[in-house]
Amino acid sequence: MKDMWFFEKEATENGYRDIAGIDEAGRGPLAGPVVSAAVILPSTFALSGVMDSKKLSAKKRARLYDKIYAHAVAIGIGIVDPVEIDRINILQASLLAMAIAVDNLNPKPDCLLIDGTFRISSQLPQKPIAKGDSLSVSISAASIIAKVTRDRLMESYHLYYPQFCFPQHKGYPTKAHKEAIRKFGCSLIHRRSFKGVKEYL
Repeated sequence: MKDMWFFEKEATENGYRDIAGIDEAGRGPLAGPVVSAAVILPSTFALSGVMDSKKLSAKKRARLYDKIYAHAVAIGIGIVDPVEIDRINILQASLLAMAIAVDNLNPKPDCLLIDGTFRISSQLPQKPIAKGDSLSVSISAASIIAKVTRDRLMESYHLYYPQFCFPQHKGYPTKAHKEAIRKFGCSLIHRRSFKGVKEYL
């Protein structure tokens, strides 16, 4: 069984103390922001149930979200809106959101574990980890925080754009969402550079 603390222990052995895991949610949707989270966990954090947010039910994610917020040393959130996503592309927007999340940590980390294969704009030592949300407890925690934060944002947009039913699909390109775009056009939070939206501008 894989050790979800492996990368955190490795960083600690290399002299680092405040190790932040970083992940994002919302690269694939046609609407809404991309949201990143950076999480520093205490070494005493109870691991049970923490894993890649995509493998968890919404109810389980919500419970773990509360647990992580209750016990984390620090949590930072980074949000990049659809206008900026369209301006710089979704990959760059995701990396920017991650950098913002790190900047919002207090205390500041001295080492970063990043989900994926790309480094972010930071002078801090950092280690990109492919599929890190399934390999590192800190990145897994960040994936849960980012996913729940973004889902709740998308649910709040229902007040302004009820015709799109964002609570159901969170902006992802479901059949119902694509049909709503065809019927109503795009809203102010749709990503205008994305296929499935730009055709209906």
